[in-house]
Amino acid sequence: MIIKVYTSLLLLFFINSVWTRTVRQVYDDLDPDHWSRYTSECPQECFCPPNFPNALYCDNKGLKEIPPIPARIWYLYLQNNQIETLSEKPFVNASHLRWINLNRNKITNSGIESGVLSKMKRLLYLFLEDNELEEVPAPLPVGLEQLRLARNKISRIPEGVFSHLENLTMLDLHQNSLLDSALQSDTFQGLNNLMQLNIAKNSLKKMPLSIPANTLQLFLDNNSIEVIPENYFSAIPKVTFLRLNYNKLSDEGIPSNGFNVSSILDLQLSHNQLTKIPPINAHLEHLHLDHNKIKSVNGTQICPVSIALEEDYGYYGNVPRLRYLRLDGNEIQPPIPLDIMICFRLLQAVVI
Repeated sequence: MIIKVYTSLLLLFFINSVWTRTVRQVYDDLDPDHWSRYTSECPQECFCPPNFPNALYCDNKGLKEIPPIPARIWYLYLQNNQIETLSEKPFVNASHLRWINLNRNKITNSGIESGVLSKMKRLLYLFLEDNELEEVPAPLPVGLEQLRLARNKISRIPEGVFSHLENLTMLDLHQNSLLDSALQSDTFQGLNNLMQLNIAKNSLKKMPLSIPANTLQLFLDNNSIEVIPENYFSAIPKVTFLRLNYNKLSDEGIPSNGFNVSSILDLQLSHNQLTKIPPINAHLEHLHLDHNKIKSVNGTQICPVSIALEEDYGYYGNVPRLRYLRLDGNEIQPPIPLDIMICFRLLQAVVI
């Protein structure tokens, strides 16, 4: 049963978004003379849009090797091919590259020539998802802002591989083969500006060590985590979005105030083994607790402030900010207790 007080969902997962122009739709209207200026240096396997001269589209071409990249190229699209190796030769003239998409190829660590990536001094975005990497490639360009390595076979992170990546804001390692032993206390050292860390769908049993202090979004879904260490989030005081869906968390594995953290606005604990709602902070806005083992809800007990005190402060006082509460897939029977509505006056939707 879905009870809506007011329909609205807040979606806040935009980090360093890069917008590129749509180029193919104007292809038929191009001036032939304008087009001829680019064909001489454009690899025959690729598409070089004249109205976007800094981009090179070599995606979905069945390529096994990377063609020579012209010097003018900033944005390089090589996804959905059969590429197995990254060598220096195709990039000899490509000193201005900002963005490389190599998703869905067959690249292995042994197929990456030593130093080829680190020589791309201006590279900001590197996408290597859905390949056959067994460890994080190294060395990497020092100016990187986003590194996407999802859906590989990564089980090892070389020592110091991130130590010079001070500009990195997003690191995506989800759906790999990482064990707890792969994440040492200094693994993420140097990532001083990291904002999003995604280690979902790995084989972790413990919360990772030494998460960078500036991390805003931490995704740990689909692991086997059982315990949240005491004061774990004091080391990451800016964490705002925390996802721990599909783990093995029980009531005993969560400290009494483990999630009572003022910075957390979105907390996702779906598909765990909780029998009660853990203490939360008044600043929390979204709480996902569906598909646990919760049998009942007591609004007075879970309210992060005293309901009586809340009455004294009034609407603009210390009112809990919870707007979305999901409790379906538990053993809770409707109706929703009245004290839930009294405590969380800003609730816009409750799913039960």
